[in-house]
Amino acid sequence: MDALLQAIESAGHLLVTTHADPDGDAVGSLLAMGLGLTQLGKQVDFYVESPIPAVYQFLPAVERIRRRLPAAACDAAVVLDCGDGSRVGEAWEAVSRIPAVLNIDHHVSNTGFGTHRLIEGAACATAEIAYHLIRRMGVRIDRDIATCIYTGILTDTGSFRFSNTNAAAFAICREMIELGVEPHEVARHVYGSYSLGRIKLLNLALNSIELSPNGKLSLMTVTRGMLEETQTQPEDADGLINYVRRIEDVRVAALIQEQVNGRASHGAGACYHVSLRSDGSVDVAAFAGTYGGGGHRSAAGFQIDGALADIKAQLLDWAEHLGRGAASRP
Repeated sequence: MDALLQAIESAGHLLVTTHADPDGDAVGSLLAMGLGLTQLGKQVDFYVESPIPAVYQFLPAVERIRRRLPAAACDAAVVLDCGDGSRVGEAWEAVSRIPAVLNIDHHVSNTGFGTHRLIEGAACATAEIAYHLIRRMGVRIDRDIATCIYTGILTDTGSFRFSNTNAAAFAICREMIELGVEPHEVARHVYGSYSLGRIKLLNLALNSIELSPNGKLSLMTVTRGMLEETQTQPEDADGLINYVRRIEDVRVAALIQEQVNGRASHGAGACYHVSLRSDGSVDVAAFAGTYGGGGHRSAAGFQIDGALADIKAQLLDWAEHLGRGAASRP
């Protein structure tokens, strides 16, 4: 951590970024770090390739996030919640050329990219790591930063229901509440309201659910056609996987989401992102790793090109191995 802190201290102009199609932890940790660096008098640019989901638009300073890289050269890039630098998106090539790339993450499958790394697989969320780093930087955590940290931890632990929930999650969130965060207000924004389009998308996604013959794997699909029919955006699919993970006796849930701007690298089919969630008994990160993805034992994902029917068939074949300890491809 000391080398990373020194790199931050010596940088005058920093870029803070996270992965495309960001979740609550990605947005929360990015904003918390960006606000902390701003408080230190740094020139800070906030960048995310994809639109920020509507449920996180309430977060302080979210309006500072841009979808274009700054024209001026940066001294350092702080990359948060990315298991691999390529998850930043098309801008990764440019970001990787910034003199100091600081990799801050909690994914155990992190590839170790960057000039300096702060990777803590035992952390409940990247927001937990950001909290400790901000403290070490001597930043005063105000209500805005506290709200971002609280939201990151709340969402990545599934409201403290997922297996990554640790003692730090409760301790830090308690401190953030003491600093002015109002849990009911955060919950109201994150869980309390949806657009009509998102409700319609949910209806289509629920109708797409399939179970493996042994009942251990549940599949949900979101296609471009569904988004067009409901006039929604890819970020509106955030959280839909939680519906299939709650099906009785299911050990692994998968959300297969067609990428709106994705193009298959081999010229056939489309590009899909497969999100995987486990009840803890299956290491989905190991399986995702066989496709070049990664994550945690209970939450992982990967990109794949091809026909939707073929992707489903591969997942259903894998489901037959669940319970036998197999994490490799079928």
